[in-house]
Amino acid sequence: MAKRVAIVQSNYIPWKGYFDLIRAVDEFILYDDVQYTRSDWRNRNKIKTPQGSQWLTIPVEVKGKYYQSIQHTRISDPGWARQHWRTICHNYARAPYFAAYREQFEHLYLGCEENLLSCVNHRFLGAICAMLGIGTQISWSMDYPVASAKTERLVDLSRLVGATEYLSEPAAKHYIVPELFEPAGITLCFATYCDYPEYPQMFGSFERGVSIVDLLFNTGPKAAQYLKRLYECT
Repeated sequence: MAKRVAIVQSNYIPWKGYFDLIRAVDEFILYDDVQYTRSDWRNRNKIKTPQGSQWLTIPVEVKGKYYQSIQHTRISDPGWARQHWRTICHNYARAPYFAAYREQFEHLYLGCEENLLSCVNHRFLGAICAMLGIGTQISWSMDYPVASAKTERLVDLSRLVGATEYLSEPAAKHYIVPELFEPAGITLCFATYCDYPEYPQMFGSFERGVSIVDLLFNTGPKAAQYLKRLYECT
């Protein structure tokens, strides 16, 4: 039986393209036993405000130059969730569908007791997928006993979960080794993030790369119409 998978580091309330990737596969594996990278999307994302885009950043503990995986990255300020929720309310209270999602997001934020970044991201990804009608299984790379590294590890993880097709983010074209997939019986495909239709936004000109919360609060049940499944196979 055909099975398509994607293996990507977890992100905090990511943009719509990330959820396109989730929706397009049968299993989405959070690749969180790899190096945590600073100033990246693991613990932050952008929303729109009357003053322009604004970062929402989860404060985390970073151990200098030492190796630190995403799965072991701890949150340094337990008050981050209340602060983020307050900022979201301040900027989206008048959005057309804010009231429709308010209770769900309020529970996500104010009921969040996780102290590991990976667990927070998993919590939000799962809940937002439900709002978008996405039923894809979300798992962690740590769930599977694979010891290899780099592209070999992606191939081994895919093979272990029974994948026949691997869907990759477009940025991975710069480092992934396509020749390793075919011998394993896995077809390699790449997602494309071009030609997304604009949707109604508040606060001036359209901004493409903001968090999925912007799409939900502005378009409500029509949000899934602004997602797409575009990918190409090698």
